Amino acid sequence: MQVTQAIRNRRSVGRSTGELSKDEIAELIEAAVRAPNHHLTEPWTFTVLSGAARERFGNFWGRYRADELGLEGEKREGFVTAEAAKPLRAPTLVIVSTRTDPDPVIASEDFAATAAAVQNLLLAAEERGLAAMWRTGDAAYHPAVKEFLSLEGSDRIVAFVYLGRTPAVNAKETPRATPRIHWLE
Repeated sequence: MQVTQAIRNRRSVGRSTGELSKDEIAELIEAAVRAPNHHLTEPWTFTVLSGAARERFGNFWGRYRADELGLEGEKREGFVTAEAAKPLRAPTLVIVSTRTDPDPVIASEDFAATAAAVQNLLLAAEERGLAAMWRTGDAAYHPAVKEFLSLEGSDRIVAFVYLGRTPAVNAKETPRATPRIHWLE
């Protein structure tokens, strides 16, 4: 598959089934780290959750956030159940984070490089016919999640990438607006 075809074909698949091997995941991450990275700082970390780790993470986050929101009774249990189910949307969850350099220019470049790495991972998954989706949400910005994942407090989570072998839902094409191009000659 050519790169342009992978870019045009790629769709976000919110739910998937079918385990990927550690070797397959490592190959996707190898493609990810080929992203452009100014000064070769290699700021990214890939935390892979599969099996029971997804359940532990979902239960932790659901309960933690419910406590934080002061939810009680049935409302709390419904919230916890819904949040705990999110990491189970796919057999593998790759949490991509970046370190945050004290220099704001380097920090910005590192974040951009890590976002490019996520796109590389998604395109490599598309090339292999896998189901994938980039998500964030409240958990991506919460210090307790970083602590649970053994990340540094200053790290930033760029993406929760859901990966599976087969889509469990139909992936729809998202209409795109005409790009804004500003030509200077």
